[in-house]
Amino acid sequence: MTSHIPRRLALGMALSLGTGLVQPAWAQASRGKPAEAKPIRVALIESLSGPFANTGEAVYRNLLWATERVNARGGVKLPGGARRLQIVRFDSKGQVEEALAAMQGAADAGIEYIAQGNSSAIAAALIQAVDKHNRRDPKHRMLFLNYSAVEPSFTNEGCSFWHFRFDAHSDMRLAALMQVMEQDQELKQVYLIGQDYSFGQAVLRQAQAELAKRRPDVQVVGNELHPVGRVKDFLPYANKIVASGAQAVVTGNWGNDLTLLVRAARDAGYKGRFYTFYGNALGAPAAIGDAGIGKVVAVADWLPNMPDHGSRVFYRAFRDRFPRPEDDYVHMRMQLLIEALAQSIERARRTEAGAVAYAMETAKVSLAGRSGAMRAADHQFQQPIVVGVMDKLGAPGVTVDVEGSGYGFRVVKELSPDEASMPTTCRMVRPPR
Repeated sequence: MTSHIPRRLALGMALSLGTGLVQPAWAQASRGKPAEAKPIRVALIESLSGPFANTGEAVYRNLLWATERVNARGGVKLPGGARRLQIVRFDSKGQVEEALAAMQGAADAGIEYIAQGNSSAIAAALIQAVDKHNRRDPKHRMLFLNYSAVEPSFTNEGCSFWHFRFDAHSDMRLAALMQVMEQDQELKQVYLIGQDYSFGQAVLRQAQAELAKRRPDVQVVGNELHPVGRVKDFLPYANKIVASGAQAVVTGNWGNDLTLLVRAARDAGYKGRFYTFYGNALGAPAAIGDAGIGKVVAVADWLPNMPDHGSRVFYRAFRDRFPRPEDDYVHMRMQLLIEALAQSIERARRTEAGAVAYAMETAKVSLAGRSGAMRAADHQFQQPIVVGVMDKLGAPGVTVDVEGSGYGFRVVKELSPDEASMPTTCRMVRPPR
């Protein structure tokens, strides 16, 4: 008799085979020995192949290191005994359809938590998909932990009880950048360029609003969107930037779209500044070289050259774990995300997504002298924001460089969580406890 496997279950089985879920370590205990408790699994849904694979792998290293730290101290404490955290990789290939298939595969495999961030377009689809899944299958609900998708609506009018964001959204990041930009009294002309999807559009829209408010004397001489991950040669864009006479470029570009843009700008002879969301790693500093000294500005939740002992120890530990120069991209917020998850599971005393979500609404975590707290009103993590300027290794305030490039970022501005915070329009709908 032929057995017919439902398509969704078959997909989950296929993904499980690809990620080693069929026979995980906890199910392979030697005969005669008690089996280790089943790990608490987190599905990482990210670009692990294609043009943005380097960004997905950077996330994986951060989450892996964070779970290793939790597991090294005994794991997540629960009434039935401690359990390890485990990251399970799902390759979205940077595509919405692939990400949704991966989410369903994770659900079919019984995984209760998904993590994603390197695309607001994918995040938007996942938020809707998780909401729908939790309505249809309330006994097997899921949480979405977002570490990088910074489209502002996700914690405003589009907020969801099942979504928690651990990165500052783009309006928060841009406001921090603008506090540095408005001090540059020589600045008169700015070029805006970004990726053509919700996040890139939001950055350019808010940049115009912030400039009009903070620097009405500055003229926007270019406002341009380009396809995401498809442009191989940014020289035509760079030539337009040079021809515009812009003294600064504002961009939310990330991954290869940022690296190729700054490299093309250098080759085109652009001498102005770059105000970026992600210019502090993934090849960008090496691509622009000496031309970026004092001119490439980046905003982040934390930078390796933070002038405190805790940050130095934290960064050194990450580099000891991942010593290759190309692996040098550590995110404090991803470490705090895993700490918040472990804390919330322990407070809930179980792993069920609804109970953990209610506990996570009031999560407060600290690591290496950095702290953050989840805001229950919209599930937007409240944390410091820092702004850094590129300089040579060894310059004052630059004790470590980026990816062995010889360039690092000197901290020039730090905002406390209260200073970085923004109001929300979220009207959260919560399920019964």
